[in-house]
Amino acid sequence: VGTARNLQDIADIQNEFPETFLGLQLEVTDRLACFKVVEKALDKFGQIDVLINNAGYGQFGYVEELEEEGVRRQLDVNVCGSIWMIQAVLPSMRAHQSGYIIQVSSIGGLVSYPGIGMYHASKWAVEGLCESLAQEVEHLGIKVTLIEPGGYATDFGPRSAVHSEVNSVYDPAREKRKIQAGPPSVGDPKATAPIVFELSRMEQPPLRLLMGEKPWKVLKPRIEERMKSWEEWLPTTLKAHGENQ
Repeated sequence: VGTARNLQDIADIQNEFPETFLGLQLEVTDRLACFKVVEKALDKFGQIDVLINNAGYGQFGYVEELEEEGVRRQLDVNVCGSIWMIQAVLPSMRAHQSGYIIQVSSIGGLVSYPGIGMYHASKWAVEGLCESLAQEVEHLGIKVTLIEPGGYATDFGPRSAVHSEVNSVYDPAREKRKIQAGPPSVGDPKATAPIVFELSRMEQPPLRLLMGEKPWKVLKPRIEERMKSWEEWLPTTLKAHGENQ
């Protein structure tokens, strides 16, 4: 079963696999629509083994530049849309005591950069959500994995992204970010499909899986930096506990 806001986007799959593929129109911000899509999938196939939550887009803009409508839309699609789909499939998965939820997150759910704070906020949210979810459904035979890609040659930046109106006061920060970013490391989206399929067949898949060349290079020093800072401030941390009672 594949969903899209525009069925033309998945028409080629439907035409190639008319008997085994069910294409359905869906706007994930509509909670009722998410449940109806799952009902249609169950009516045709009887069971849902794997949910891949992939809906999302990037909101580009410095925090002061963000508009209320854009903030709410980002959370509605990237966070609430994922929640509604998870809620829609869980009753069936619980009934079968099996299932696998694959949530597409991002390296942007683990580290943050200037100019894309709202997108980071949405991905950090699904990271926390799914870490809790994994613990909640483990005893039901349901597995959860967060996929954390780096940059890939998709329409994430050019077509689907939303850009806030620029405030020139942040131009120096923008220029600094361009210098820091360095040359892009862009992965091939086609290389991810076999990995996702392999995950879906695993008895014990990981809770988190980085995807691509860059995420590990970015994440490792960031984690080390955080640990160093937390340890440096440990005396203050313990002092904040107060006297033992």
